[in-house]
Amino acid sequence: MKKTVLPLLASLSLAAALVFPLVCTASAAETATAATSTLRDQTGMALTVYNDNLGLVKDQRHITLPKGTGELRFMDVASGIIPASVAIKALTAPESLRILEQNYEYDLLNPQKLLDKYVGKEVKLYQKNAFTEREEIVTATLLANNGGPIFRIGDGITYGHPGRIIFPGVPNDLIAQPTLVWLVDSSLAKSATVEATYLTTGISWRADYVLTLNEKDTKADLAGWVTIDNKSGAGYRNARLKLVAGDVNRVTEEPAYRDRMVKAAMYEAAPQFKEEAFFEYHIYTLDRPATIKNNQTKQIRLLQSMGIAVKKELLLSGERRYFYAASREEEKGRKVGVFLEIENRKTNGLGMPLPKGTVRIYKQDGDGSLQFAGEDAIDHTPKDEKLRVKVGEAFDVVASRKQTDWQKIASDTYEAAFEITLRNHKTEDVVVKVVEPIPGDWSMLSASHPWKKGDAFSAEFSIPVPKDKETKLRYRVRMRY
Repeated sequence: MKKTVLPLLASLSLAAALVFPLVCTASAAETATAATSTLRDQTGMALTVYNDNLGLVKDQRHITLPKGTGELRFMDVASGIIPASVAIKALTAPESLRILEQNYEYDLLNPQKLLDKYVGKEVKLYQKNAFTEREEIVTATLLANNGGPIFRIGDGITYGHPGRIIFPGVPNDLIAQPTLVWLVDSSLAKSATVEATYLTTGISWRADYVLTLNEKDTKADLAGWVTIDNKSGAGYRNARLKLVAGDVNRVTEEPAYRDRMVKAAMYEAAPQFKEEAFFEYHIYTLDRPATIKNNQTKQIRLLQSMGIAVKKELLLSGERRYFYAASREEEKGRKVGVFLEIENRKTNGLGMPLPKGTVRIYKQDGDGSLQFAGEDAIDHTPKDEKLRVKVGEAFDVVASRKQTDWQKIASDTYEAAFEITLRNHKTEDVVVKVVEPIPGDWSMLSASHPWKKGDAFSAEFSIPVPKDKETKLRYRVRMRY
């Protein structure tokens, strides 16, 4: 038993001797010529995240700079970094640091690249002998790495070798992680605080809202969440977090470097984000540090408001094609859309600029279970504006329409008449808003129900439809186009 163990220990010691001294020697040589900074030196982190896959990183570190001209290797930066956006400054004695050259190294170490770098060179193969059960080390020359390594061992050539490959060191042009390298001229030979600022892709945020309706669809509770998705290739520890809502213009480049009361009120809990106007955008600042890990999706509450007033609307929208030609076909089974309208006002328990995102609507069923009713995307919505969300299509309210007349009055003047039938199969009365997009210079000649101009090219009708009944809307219009 002793004879088996001792050679094994000797082999392991030999393998360690082959690997570790070389790595340590390289590190020592590198330290002598360059200052290296990692996350261990970090003293502060600020992160601003934009809507459109962009983040602004401000990374502060306490490091020792080489006096005179030398390298500063700034490691643990985002792999999605935009190199042209990088800036560095000394917060301690700013005039003492001058940047002569800047490089971004991202030829990252991985098995494939490491093998490629050692083609034509000697490596060690570490394997267990099946007969003696001893660990053995074999010297081999790596001849090629096309689809798999091919070795010369002694006088023979082989591939698919089962041994682990031991490399004598890491090539200088391969690094373990993305690194910023500056050639600096420093008049300080002591530790100083520096701040690196850069933009990175791969990180974005969005707003997600949950709207829970009451039984009569007249009030709702609204909860808003911020969802941050970080795939930038770096984590951000205890970061001062800001979110920018708005449409920031960016240059498109070629791929290169890369309240529950009768009156609504805000929920008692204090908001976690402070909102303020910034230029033509809005910034939301988290009131505490946050850690965002790489490849992590994090949610933070943005707002919560109880008992806000909502208005439900049933909408039937026409189409412009109806008004350009004679037609005898009757369209049946037209869908009636269901919309919710919310006023983003302080008196309605809201009143803060709402970032664009997705609103998901829920409502309790007869058993008291919460059910999903629909969802819609909203754009950035300023305070005192209306928020309009489409929930879906009405099941029990249907429509049909037909053209009852079409006349050409002159070369550019036409008259058309329509009949729209609305049927209500619900157990309650409803009102359906009908919007007809009438083209050209038009005038209403007759209508069975009151109407108004929604804009220059639309007529709007509000049609009451009793439960289990139908109502017919008839109108005639003259158009010039």
